[in-house]
Amino acid sequence: MSKQFRDAFQRMSKNVPNMPSGGSGGGGIGDAAGRAAGSALVAIGLGYGAYNSFYNVEGGHRAIVFNRLTGMKETVYGEGLNFNIPWFERPVIYDIRTRPVNLQTLTGSKDLQMVTIAIRVLHKPNPNELVWIYRYLGKNYDERVLPSIMNECAKAVVARYNANELLTKRDKVSADIAAELKMRASGFKVMLDDVAITHLSFSPEYAKAVEAKQVAQQDAERAKYIVIGAMQEKKTIITKARGEAESAELIGTAVKKNPGFMKLRRIDAARDIADIVSGSGNKIYLNADSLLLNLLGDADDKFAKGTGAKGRWS
Repeated sequence: MSKQFRDAFQRMSKNVPNMPSGGSGGGGIGDAAGRAAGSALVAIGLGYGAYNSFYNVEGGHRAIVFNRLTGMKETVYGEGLNFNIPWFERPVIYDIRTRPVNLQTLTGSKDLQMVTIAIRVLHKPNPNELVWIYRYLGKNYDERVLPSIMNECAKAVVARYNANELLTKRDKVSADIAAELKMRASGFKVMLDDVAITHLSFSPEYAKAVEAKQVAQQDAERAKYIVIGAMQEKKTIITKARGEAESAELIGTAVKKNPGFMKLRRIDAARDIADIVSGSGNKIYLNADSLLLNLLGDADDKFAKGTGAKGRWS
């Protein structure tokens, strides 16, 4: 290529007319000026060709080349220094690293509840299909393709689930959206690394209905526990009454069989009363019979006589 430029400029320098001069050295000066101009043009052409004959592809990028004569070349050029023909070829460099794109859309669920869903997608172009992408989509392929297919796939998947299933089966909803998106994006030579649901909300009316339902369920659970507590308390009272009845029956049986049982109970009562009185700071002087302390007095005789008389009459 440089040889062609050099030949062209040499032909141009030969056709440059000599400058007129009055002296004998005028023709030599004109030839020298023409040769200098031709050399300058040749140097400029060589510099332009050398500067535009190579390009650099950074890490995480790939390049394809457009030729003015044959169109797009099918070769994908990797990282590093690459060469091309100046003016005839033009490199197009693509970033093939993963990039995020976010979309938020309003759609309806299976039970006709309005849902606001936000999706985040990590995408990148297929490095082996960059020529196809540039030919049919251009460099801004993500702006042309992803918003439409993300919106359509999200609405299609959300319409399969009820509102409560969108919360309880969120992982399955996300997996279905990812599968739909990957299938649709593969037709445009776009690869998806990850699809995630970043936000999911319902209409204010539905949120209030869910809250009221939760409050009603909590009230029902509380009432159930109150009923269970009342039943347990009822069982406790019945058990206590049965115990007291059995205790009274046992005491009556013991008194009938052994009159000394009442004397033993009187001794226990007298001991408790004596402990209380001795622990008091006041001085008390009372009758021993009223304090059940006269254990050997007339009270025992009266009790024995009453028991004997009852035995005779029975």
